[in-house]
Amino acid sequence: MKLLLLCLVALSVNAQRIVYTKVFPGSNPAYAKITITQAGAMTYQEEANEPEPDKVQLEAAEVSAIFDLAAKLGHFKTKLESGLKVARTGDKTYRWEEGGSATEVRYNHSNDENARALQDWFEHISESQRILADLERTYKYDRLGVNEIVMRLDAAWQGKRVVAAAQFVPMLDRIAKNESLLNMARERAAGLSEAFKAVRVP
Repeated sequence: MKLLLLCLVALSVNAQRIVYTKVFPGSNPAYAKITITQAGAMTYQEEANEPEPDKVQLEAAEVSAIFDLAAKLGHFKTKLESGLKVARTGDKTYRWEEGGSATEVRYNHSNDENARALQDWFEHISESQRILADLERTYKYDRLGVNEIVMRLDAAWQGKRVVAAAQFVPMLDRIAKNESLLNMARERAAGLSEAFKAVRVP
């Protein structure tokens, strides 16, 4: 009986997930959807019906920070819109799903510090995924452009905006070992790879 209860609790926790969407026509991207489970499985997509969204495993500390903010926001049961006359920055929706129930809230601008902190996480996720996509594209089609993207990644890392750093390691290692690339790109890639590998604490 005790084992059954533990299994049910585990299933309940894993069923918890946060779904974030941002719709902002004219921006880049104009649409983003991010889904994160309590186990750290994340999907990222820039089209509503994207058949193969990016699939990423977040670090435990990242998942904890995001879910803690969701808890502080009451799992999105209360209004977040400030009501102030400010510029449009896109319609953002936070959705909490657990079992068969769900709660969500939509806003353009919020004064709530926790909502803004959570928004920062999702903006950083979006930035990280776009950098990775650009890195893979330039490595395949525009070798001279690789250094510029590696520099973007370095700037994001220095600004503490890189999420799921481990996903970059395979590509960074390929860049570091490719003697046909600029030395500065290879050296910077090698340094970032070592830094990202150190993120995972045994």
